[in-house]
Amino acid sequence: MLEKRVFPSLIKYMGSKSKLIDFVLEGINSCNPQNGVVDLFAGSCTLAGAIGNQTVIHSNDIQNYSKVLAETYTISYCNNIRIHADEIISKAKVHQIKLMREADIKVDYSRKYSVEDLANFEKLQQNLLQKTFEVDFHYFTKTYSGTWWSVEQCAAIDGLRKTAEEFKESPMFQPILAAAMYAMAYSSIGTGHYAQFRDPKTDSNVKDILIYRQKDTFKIFKRKFSELIQWLPKRKSKYEHINTALDFKECLNIAKEGSVIYADPPYAFVHYSRFYHALETFVLYDSPSLQIKNNGELVKGRYRSERHQSPFCIKTKVESAFTDFFDIAKSKDMKIALSYSNKGMISLDEILQLANEKFTNSKIDVHSTDYNHMTLGRQFDQTRKVKEALILIN
Repeated sequence: MLEKRVFPSLIKYMGSKSKLIDFVLEGINSCNPQNGVVDLFAGSCTLAGAIGNQTVIHSNDIQNYSKVLAETYTISYCNNIRIHADEIISKAKVHQIKLMREADIKVDYSRKYSVEDLANFEKLQQNLLQKTFEVDFHYFTKTYSGTWWSVEQCAAIDGLRKTAEEFKESPMFQPILAAAMYAMAYSSIGTGHYAQFRDPKTDSNVKDILIYRQKDTFKIFKRKFSELIQWLPKRKSKYEHINTALDFKECLNIAKEGSVIYADPPYAFVHYSRFYHALETFVLYDSPSLQIKNNGELVKGRYRSERHQSPFCIKTKVESAFTDFFDIAKSKDMKIALSYSNKGMISLDEILQLANEKFTNSKIDVHSTDYNHMTLGRQFDQTRKVKEALILIN
């Protein structure tokens, strides 16, 4: 019987199942997961955090930042490695200072700003996109200064990413990245995602922006990394966990036969690659080109030019995506616990009809609960009441 363990939160995430994990685990347990669990759309990796110490879990998501979160929850450990947050921060600060010297922008968010003054100061930082930097690991300072973060915060993010490379062969590499992603989320002026940053428009808006501009990215990192050090096991896990960043069909094709699939596909027309592109860039640190509008202007959100487009978010493709999912799962004798809502791209009745057509010899049950879906302000509200269904196919 799988039971929820206490685990540290690592990022803010739309649709996170952290508050529904008991409901989800009840469904997974009813599928008898003796051959392990495949978390097909892992996202913020709540499932790995909850049960990674109890069974083999294959965490998968097309986004690489999700893989890092899964690895933090499942394969990272401290052993007799003693890496302190202050050691990492000290190294990162050296790099931050170099970047700030090159940027040559004096930062002072403690004084009062008018809307116009703050807008001009943010624009000055945004113009660093045109600057050629000599120091390496400068992508966030160049690309995102004056957007979700200040130039000083961006230089801190670049410093943490550079320092993380020194620990790439260590089981602490992923926790360093994870704690940095947490720091990015909690020092950002956005609502927790990176679709749009806020511009100074009103006096109250300016006041709110200044609160986040004064956040110390390093202090937030230290708090989370120190928490992770205390939480992580002292030795390597006895389970042979698998963590992948694959398309859902590619993952299913390599997943263990007979395992239980937990599937929580996206429900809405918005693509997660738009909301979390900054995390993907932070993890990959591949200096991607940025998306350009048809008129040749840069898209405000400074998105990666190439982003994954999920068929589950496209009305004309969602039914075909579910068909592919069911076909592969059936061919590998896999049981399914599928989370979906009554506000999705396809109705629950349509999914059930398709499941009944495919799994003629299986038992299909539906459990539901009322749930406040976390939107992170995407539609001007922080949460939205939905009916969450768990479709169990045994």
